Amino acid sequence: MQLEIQDSKVRKTVENADKLIKKVGLDLARMIKQRFNEMKASSNFKEYLDYGIGKPHPLSGNLNNLFGIHLNKNYRLIVEPLSEKLDDNSLKECKRVNIKGVVEYHDGKKEWIIP
Repeated sequence: MQLEIQDSKVRKTVENADKLIKKVGLDLARMIKQRFNEMKASSNFKEYLDYGIGKPHPLSGNLNNLFGIHLNKNYRLIVEPLSEKLDDNSLKECKRVNIKGVVEYHDGKKEWIIP
């Protein structure tokens, strides 16, 4: 699967290891890179969902049509499948996702640490 980063701030942060570590710390930076590698190894987004790595789950509200992927206890990688629909057949055809960033959205919070 192909990962895209359409937001330039997100791209500049995650593509530079030093910036990423400075922004989120070494442990979280490693986990972000690990999730990227896991998604890249999947042939499509449905396959990634079926593996269940990182407990991917659809989001709702103002994050509707996006998915959260577990990084640690509090933080989630937010991705957008680049597909017109989110049904199983469409997600099987979805071979690209847009990385939106990393957020902590529990307990009524919505704190983006990337961008």
